[in-house]
Amino acid sequence: MSSAETLAPAADARAERRAKRIAKNLTAFSRRHGGSADGVVEYVGQAATRIVLVGADGSWGDQVAPSYAIGRRAAELAGLTLHESFEGELALRVRTGPYEWKRMAGIQI
Repeated sequence: MSSAETLAPAADARAERRAKRIAKNLTAFSRRHGGSADGVVEYVGQAATRIVLVGADGSWGDQVAPSYAIGRRAAELAGLTLHESFEGELALRVRTGPYEWKRMAGIQI
């Protein structure tokens, strides 16, 4: 057996543990914000993936995962309804508060 063959199961187990840890955060968000959440898994770059969440109550948040595969697996474990992009009906459900408006006003030119 080669060293690559022995490392693969360990790497898979590590990825699954990471996905389960992230899924706990996603599940907690869902519970706090109406019992369910929709999400979009997006590439941030080579080293990270962002999971954008929208709760049933319109609250939104995000979670960063180390890879697309881990982010996608975490979303599946958490029972999120996944969308291909953050557009249309999903984007319209987002409820923003004073914090977001204040931050957006700060970046106006």
